[in-house]
Amino acid sequence: MDVKDLSNPRQEIEKAVADGDLHKLLRISGLLHGHYCPGSALGVKAAARAVNELRVRSTGMEEVVAIVETNSCFADGVQMVTGCSLGNNALIYRDFGKTAFTLAKRSGDGIRVSALFDRVNKERSPEAARLWDKVVVKRGGSEDESKRLTELWRELSFKALDIPDDEVLVVKKVNIDLPAYARIFASFTCALCGESVMESRARLKDGRPVCLPCSSQAYYQLAGDGLSLVG
Repeated sequence: MDVKDLSNPRQEIEKAVADGDLHKLLRISGLLHGHYCPGSALGVKAAARAVNELRVRSTGMEEVVAIVETNSCFADGVQMVTGCSLGNNALIYRDFGKTAFTLAKRSGDGIRVSALFDRVNKERSPEAARLWDKVVVKRGGSEDESKRLTELWRELSFKALDIPDDEVLVVKKVNIDLPAYARIFASFTCALCGESVMESRARLKDGRPVCLPCSSQAYYQLAGDGLSLVG
């Protein structure tokens, strides 16, 4: 790989978006998501539509922001295609439980795309529905059944990409207020465990700066069931 290739690590994704190559984008998204499923496929489809509509590109510097309304598979497709992630502070999570997201410029001009998941589910075979319930919902099934579900999911995922947008996506222009650019906080060393902790998350205990775990105070956690206060 030469220097020119290194200048834009997202060039392959950007070209696939411009070319409308959703199948390639889903394959790339699989690197993050770990498998192919209808949810991540809809995230890819929705994100590609929003990027093209808004005509933006992300360098991971918050010039464009994605607001996801779910922490499901859909969000991984959105992150990979838009380049907006938790780590580069360009991803905002709103715990609405909706298969939808908004892509916005710093001006506030944006595109909100919601996905009609039921439309994709109609394409699901009875076998896939049965295995979904057994393997995923009930966390059971054999290794062979799990592999078979993965195969069926893969087939359905790539088929979902070929459904016309107007049958599976609801797209509208929006203008929203965005949070300011992420603040750069200083770090402290926790007086108890010795680990580095962001200033905004440090607490005082016996007059000394400590991290949240050492403070025994409550903290927020994002898990599979959503955002919750722990402790």
